[in-house]
Amino acid sequence: MTIEKLRESRSVVITRTEAAQALGVDPRTVTAGVENHTIPSVRLGRRVLIPREKFLRLFDPDPE
Repeated sequence: MTIEKLRESRSVVITRTEAAQALGVDPRTVTAGVENHTIPSVRLGRRVLIPREKFLRLFDPDPE
């Protein structure tokens, strides 16, 4: 998974693992970002999902 593939995706949410793959970091790094609220997330029971569009906006070079 890459940032470009995330941009092309039609999925509403991504997992911590997908986010980590796109960023080239360990999933624990994404978990830390979720826990300290630097990465937006939604908790559904035990699952933590990341809204794809909000995640991509974090890395948008030209925010609107």
